[in-house]
Amino acid sequence: MSLEQQIMTEMKEAMKAKNEGLLRGLRAIKAEIIKAKTEPGAGGEINEETEQKFLQKMMKQRKDSLEIFEKQGREDLAVKEREEIAVIEKFLPKQLDAAALKEIVAKIIAQTGATSAADMGKVMGVASKQLAGQADGKSISAVVKELLSK
Repeated sequence: MSLEQQIMTEMKEAMKAKNEGLLRGLRAIKAEIIKAKTEPGAGGEINEETEQKFLQKMMKQRKDSLEIFEKQGREDLAVKEREEIAVIEKFLPKQLDAAALKEIVAKIIAQTGATSAADMGKVMGVASKQLAGQADGKSISAVVKELLSK
C-alpha cells in the first residue's frame, strides 16, 4: 500500500473517530504528497525516497516549532505540534538511539580516515546519506563533532 493510500485510509478512520490531532497531522502529510506530485518534473508520481525526504522535513519543522513554543510558554500550540510529530513518526523508519548512532558514525569516521574537526564535512556527507531516515541531521552533526573532537 502506498503512503497516499495509507494516509487516506487513516484519515477516514480519524474522521469517524473525531480525532482532531490525528486528522490534522494526516492532512498535513496529504498536503505534502500533493505538493510533491505537482512539482515540475514529478510527473504526478512520487517515489519512496521523496516521501521520506518530505516526511523528515516535516518532522524537523515540527520539532523546531515545538522548541520555540516551549521557550515562549505556549503550551496550547506545543500540544498541537507534539500530536503532529507523533503522526509523522508513524510513517518514518524507526530512529536510531544515541548508542547505535555513535557506533555507526565511529565506523564512518574510520572509513573516511577523518582525524579532526576539519574533516567534518567529509564525514557528514557520508553519514547523511547512509543514515537518511534513521536520524536527523542535527543529531548526526552533534555525534560527529563529539567524536572528532576527541
